[in-house]
Amino acid sequence: MIKKTIASIFMLFVISANSYAVPEAALQVQSPEKTLFTDITYNGSSLIAVGKHGTVVTSLDGKAWQQANVPVQVLLTAVTSLSANLSWACGHDGTILFSRDDGRNWEIQQYSPDIGKPCLDIEFKDADNGYAIGAYGMFYSTQDGGKTWHKKFINEFVHPDDKEYLAQLKEEDIAAYEEETQFILPHFNRLLLLEGKQVLVGEMGLVALSDDDGKSWQRLEEFYPGSFFTVAKHKNNQLIVAGLRGNAFVTDIDKLDFNALPINTTATINSIVQVGQQAYLLANSGFIFKYGTQVAQSQLESGYSVLAAVKLNNKLFMATEKGLVAWEVEQ
Repeated sequence: MIKKTIASIFMLFVISANSYAVPEAALQVQSPEKTLFTDITYNGSSLIAVGKHGTVVTSLDGKAWQQANVPVQVLLTAVTSLSANLSWACGHDGTILFSRDDGRNWEIQQYSPDIGKPCLDIEFKDADNGYAIGAYGMFYSTQDGGKTWHKKFINEFVHPDDKEYLAQLKEEDIAAYEEETQFILPHFNRLLLLEGKQVLVGEMGLVALSDDDGKSWQRLEEFYPGSFFTVAKHKNNQLIVAGLRGNAFVTDIDKLDFNALPINTTATINSIVQVGQQAYLLANSGFIFKYGTQVAQSQLESGYSVLAAVKLNNKLFMATEKGLVAWEVEQ
């Protein structure tokens, strides 16, 4: 059953600690490209990478990097772009940012230190409709490009023992219900938008599908109990999910019968990037697993953990724990 007392104490602490929190702009520093980066994207014009203390950097070619103007100092965890004029990033304190000028300047769409949760992924399917997900079942959606964000509680993921209790509590005490549902769902780590489908992965073996733009969800039967940190489409009709201790699985989208990939290293896999017919699974300690039909393993000489990457020309530009790294990729 739910540990209401613990959750209540935690929420009181978070609220008291953040009641008077005001965001401070990220500091401009020398060599900003050498800090911790968590995600990177290419918008057709520029590379945009996000990371520690609100750091955002942009580059036209991956050689010269410029630090952006960012109104927060929180750890940023994800970035996505539809074009040079439409970029979003998210991070700790429920922060969601927007840029309309190729990632050079950012504005706050949401900043919620009182909730005490990080946003861990953000995705848009068009200029209006997007989603932001994160810790303890955080799930927000927007239909106006992020001007307003709407919170959703995914009841389908509640443990059966708690559904009746929550339903009754919602009728009797809505404030207590809101408090109780703050911490009972697993962390949502990555969201994949497909044509007509969404795939959500997270903590405690969570893999779930939605066929109606996130309005309802079906959690798949557990085939691995650990956390998944990434999901990606592979080739035309396959999915790859991956996470803790090198565990990765592949399936045909129409069958959803996941089979383990033969990875013999226990490095946690953080992200997947698709290059042609090859998937590159990016992991801690600099491990990179290339998968087409077989798995081939390589490793960065630095041993830096790789959090994300994006392809530009013949290179993968990688967001690592010690900065941005360019890595030659096979065509």
